[in-house]
Amino acid sequence: MRLNRPESPRFDRPGAASGSASDRPDEALSADARRADDKPGPVLELGPRVRRLRKAAALTLDGLAERSGVSRAMLSKVERGEKNPTLAVVTRIARGLGTSLSGLMGAESDAAPVATRRVDQRLSFRDSETGFERHVLSPAHAESGVELLLHVIPPGMSSGWLPTYEGSVEKHLIIQEGRLSVEIGAMVHRLAAGDSFYFQIREPYRFINETDERCSYYCVIVRRP
Repeated sequence: MRLNRPESPRFDRPGAASGSASDRPDEALSADARRADDKPGPVLELGPRVRRLRKAAALTLDGLAERSGVSRAMLSKVERGEKNPTLAVVTRIARGLGTSLSGLMGAESDAAPVATRRVDQRLSFRDSETGFERHVLSPAHAESGVELLLHVIPPGMSSGWLPTYEGSVEKHLIIQEGRLSVEIGAMVHRLAAGDSFYFQIREPYRFINETDERCSYYCVIVRRP
């Protein structure tokens, strides 16, 4: 499948509807998805964190390259802040460091029975090549084994091929806006706003927006022991 990249990706927003969005859950969720690029949370400072985690794991650049499948040259440029890697590369680096992408982004577990993450506190990553956005919504991570994310894909763009995880990992998707194609191995599953989708991560996969309108969807990751 070949995707043509538009000259200027659009982040269109529908006009405001009359009435209170809080009275209509679907519209409230849609408004929340549109706010993702209005009030971004802290953006990942990748280089220093990769270097810190690599040294904490007693790994050389060559060792991390072998574990992640990312070249030593690329890792060196990322650590020095000379290269903004794609989502697929960042995911491989996280896997090589033995952490989740959210963990690499700086997400810390919160054992409190009640926790809140405000919209301006979201940890966010934006792929500089494609505009793919990943926003961490859930306050807690490691202990529960569950993460809630918001993904936004500009028109004609893709996440790139994402690798498998260690252990058993499942993803649940709820399409909030636009249309999404999920390519898993040789199969392509096409979804529209309001659809939900579940899959177990057993082989490489990618998320694709084949349309000329932006797509946003919620993603729940479940990691099982």
